[in-house]
Amino acid sequence: MNAKKANAIVAKAATGLLAALASIPAWADSEPVRWQLNMPQGVTRTAENAYDMHMLMLWICVAIGVVVFGAMGYAMVKFRKSKGAKPDVEFTHSTKLEVIWTVVPILILVVMAVPATLKVIEQYDAKGHEMTVKVTGYQWMWRYEIVGEDVNFISRLDRESDRIRQAGIRPDPNANPHYLRDVDNPLVLPTDTKIRLVFTADDVIHAWWVPALGWKQDAIPGIINEAWTEIREPGTYRGVCAELCGKDHGFMPIVVKAVPRAEYEAWLAAQKAGDLAEAARIAATAPATAGGEG
Repeated sequence: MNAKKANAIVAKAATGLLAALASIPAWADSEPVRWQLNMPQGVTRTAENAYDMHMLMLWICVAIGVVVFGAMGYAMVKFRKSKGAKPDVEFTHSTKLEVIWTVVPILILVVMAVPATLKVIEQYDAKGHEMTVKVTGYQWMWRYEIVGEDVNFISRLDRESDRIRQAGIRPDPNANPHYLRDVDNPLVLPTDTKIRLVFTADDVIHAWWVPALGWKQDAIPGIINEAWTEIREPGTYRGVCAELCGKDHGFMPIVVKAVPRAEYEAWLAAQKAGDLAEAARIAATAPATAGGEG
């Protein structure tokens, strides 16, 4: 390899590293970015819990890897056969060592399991919620019902994305930045409000997944599953059906618009009054990137 080619490779690697480092602030967002090296932090406590556990497990695994592979590397170099090293029978058949390397992994697993279990339990603890949203999956759309508010509507792939898809046109990323990820009627939710969501389906199994919220939940015919969320930042958060549910599985996106409580109440009033244009206008006020797009 000549020096010119080596320099080009180094320059390319350095560019990639700088791009990755530049993307670190965007990890708090939910929209994937080039060279993203980590999962998004999300905008809810459940998302934060998932991120914290991910990082805890990651660093535990890194520490274990350093110790194990470091010891392997040292042993292979220090005690190689070419240097005349011979097996130590007392070491390789030590009951004490076997007990140690059996007990230590068990302790590590317990240390990892306890906080993970507590956070999973919290994820399903919807006590104290202020409102309930029923989500029903269909082939290939979602129905949202604000329980107790007489608001019930269908949310499906937006018409422009559907037109481009069916026409077989190559989408322009500038004109259609969220091709196949926009909907005609987004779900509008208030920020700083504990919201219980219940999930079911009317035909086959679906899964409602918005990465920014930190979890996904199966929607199964005849079964009610539940989860909760409390969105901290106004913004537009996108998701998808995460369960293969038929030929148009890839064309039933999810869009959640989080707005301050006053704007949510105005949207709710417009929905109740059947003023869909006003409801759409209010939904459009949700920031496109505050807190990140999922």
